[in-house]
This record gives sequence, C-alpha cells and structure tokens, in this order.
Amino acid sequence: MKSFPQFFQKLLAAQWQSLLLLLLGVILPLLVVEQFTIVIFNQGTFAWDKAVLLVIHSTTDPILDRIAITITPLGVFYGVFPVSAVVSIALLYQRQWRKLTYLLVTLLGSAIINRTAKIWLHRDRPDFWESLTPHTDFSFPSGHAMSSMTLVAALVILTWGTRWCGWTSAIGGLFVLIIAWTRLYLGVHFPSDILAGWMVSLAWAIGVSLVIRPQLESSIEQTTVLPDELQSTHS
Repeated sequence: MKSFPQFFQKLLAAQWQSLLLLLLGVILPLLVVEQFTIVIFNQGTFAWDKAVLLVIHSTTDPILDRIAITITPLGVFYGVFPVSAVVSIALLYQRQWRKLTYLLVTLLGSAIINRTAKIWLHRDRPDFWESLTPHTDFSFPSGHAMSSMTLVAALVILTWGTRWCGWTSAIGGLFVLIIAWTRLYLGVHFPSDILAGWMVSLAWAIGVSLVIRPQLESSIEQTTVLPDELQSTHS
C-alpha cells in the first residue's frame, strides 16, 4: 500500500461485516445491559417489570400451569444440556474441533457470566404472588433465558450459510420465547431479567465467534491452531 487512506479503505472493505457484527451484536447489547444494571442498582426494578408480570399472571389457568411447569426445565438441564451434549459429540466425531471449542467456550462462559452477575447484583426474585416453582437464589439475569439464548445463538452461528440455518433460527427462536414465557408465567423472573439475559448471551456468543472463528471450513483450519493465533499466544 502506498498510503494510509488506501490501506484504511481496503481494510474496512475487507472487514466491514465483522465490524458491523461487533457493533450490533456485542457493543449495543452490552450498553443495554449496562443501563439495566444502573437502574437495578438505584431503583431495584422498572415500573414496566411489575406491569408486564401482572398482565401475564392474569392469564393463569390450570392447563397453562402444567404446561409451564413441564416446559421450563428444558431451559437448562432437560433441554439445553442434552442438546449441547449431542451436538458436541457430533462435532467431536466429525473432527470439527474449532466448532466444538467455540460451542464449549460459549456455553461454559455464559454459565460463569450468569452466576457471577447473580452474585454481584443480588437482585431478589419477584414476589407479587406465590410461585408454583419457588426459587431461593438471585434473579438477574435469568439463567434459563441465558442458557437457551446462548445455545440457539451458538447453533445459528455454527450453521450460518448452510441450509440448516433457517430452521435453526426459527425453531431456536421459538424455543427461546417459550422458555422466557414460562419464567414470567411462573413469576420467578422480571421481564428485565429475561431481556438482560438475552442481550448478554448474544454479545458473548458473537464475541467468542469473532475470536475462535468457527466458520472456518477446511479440515486443516478446524483441527489446527493457525499461525496468527499462535502469534497472539507468544506476544
């Protein structure tokens, strides 16, 4: 390159998609969570948190009670965990080690972030009515919302550009919404717990993908640490 403007233009032309993804998928969600955190520290909750919960609670029905109680465990141990295990085994068998590393780091990191945030913020659970599934730990952000969104976001990234991406996005998006509904219906989370969990999960899943680059497709790239990655470990 003969000049900086020429270099600058070519670099942005080559990397604009990654930069846009970084802005929309990482920075903006984290700014939203930051604002949520400030309000929770100062006020405890949002006015619309209670309003939304009471509207949802007005729809209570014995059949919906059973549905919510049955479905809500799928958000972690009986849904997210087994699906993650099956996908991990499949990736290991196919020697898609980079994709497997991305999936494991994303899921484990999300769990650590969630637990750390709960301990740090100490937000109590809603107490507007007696829940059918009472919880004693802290509320913000929602672990079920984070685990379900993290898994779906990771799977969408892993299937990006393939025929499976559309199905993954549609089914996964529906799953995330249903899990969120069960948490609100059962009265164990504020809506802001759910939204914050989604935002953090998206930011984390996208951020990790920019570092590990699971989209690399060749067998060598999937099973080898690349030269530029080795340089970063020695710098």
